Amino acid sequence: MSRWPNGRAGCATIWAMGTLRRSFALVSASWGVLKEDKELILLPVVAAVASGLAIAPFLIGAFLTSSPGPAGSDTSVSLGVVGWVLLFLGYIVSAYVTIFFQSALILAANDRLTGGNPTLGSALRMAADNAGRILPWALISATVSIVLQMIQERAGFIGRIVVGLIGLAWTLVTMLVLPILVIEKVGVGESIKRSASAFKRTWGENVVGNGGIGLVSFLLVLAGMVVAGPIVVLGASNSNVPLVVIGVALFVAWVILVSAFSSALSAVFRTALYRFAVLGEEPGGFSHEMVANAFRPKRGRAGTV
Repeated sequence: MSRWPNGRAGCATIWAMGTLRRSFALVSASWGVLKEDKELILLPVVAAVASGLAIAPFLIGAFLTSSPGPAGSDTSVSLGVVGWVLLFLGYIVSAYVTIFFQSALILAANDRLTGGNPTLGSALRMAADNAGRILPWALISATVSIVLQMIQERAGFIGRIVVGLIGLAWTLVTMLVLPILVIEKVGVGESIKRSASAFKRTWGENVVGNGGIGLVSFLLVLAGMVVAGPIVVLGASNSNVPLVVIGVALFVAWVILVSAFSSALSAVFRTALYRFAVLGEEPGGFSHEMVANAFRPKRGRAGTV
């Protein structure tokens, strides 16, 4: 006989409610840390601009070395060996730039969690000190991403699902690689090994924390759509192009802001998770009860439902 009023369904509902509460609690705690240094939200925006500028020459080069696609094909251009090499190099460069700014966010979050007072300048300087150290990780992560994407494009429906799950597993297992890499200044191999070990102990909150941040981001984007949508519809119905442009521009700006906010929160969460799961510390800004309940080891979950 089940110990829950509605059996398995009741158990699942209670677990889901508890997970949702922990998700929002972790997001709230991450924001509590981030709001002390709100200017750090600019880092993901700068990262996106810098990444776009860095990859542009490679895209232009690939286009200039391409040839017209075969007649009757779905592609208008055909890339040669040089074009594919340029795209690969561009992807590596873009990944490196993104990881560089992620490092800046993580190091700034770690500084705040340990009692420091980071700034944009100090975050970038700390990331610059690790410029060479993060290069191998950029190469590995970008290569894995490209390989998985290539396999997924050639796989069938079931194959795409399997490859997608493999990609998700890789993302979760390597979530703490960057904090370990730049904070402890160890090698990539050691960072991957220790991140995988920490994942085994706190696997649930890797999903819960990022899921909570993703959910909050989705709700914020939805709110922006609710506000900007009527403006676009009103402008379109009255053939008012400027009003349509204003509505679209407001929504795009809001999405960029939410994306930056989400990236910054994720960096704080990853750093807090690193300090607890790897160092065994209670991160500053996260209450004892929150840490004890949220970062519960895998074995501690057995038999809870």
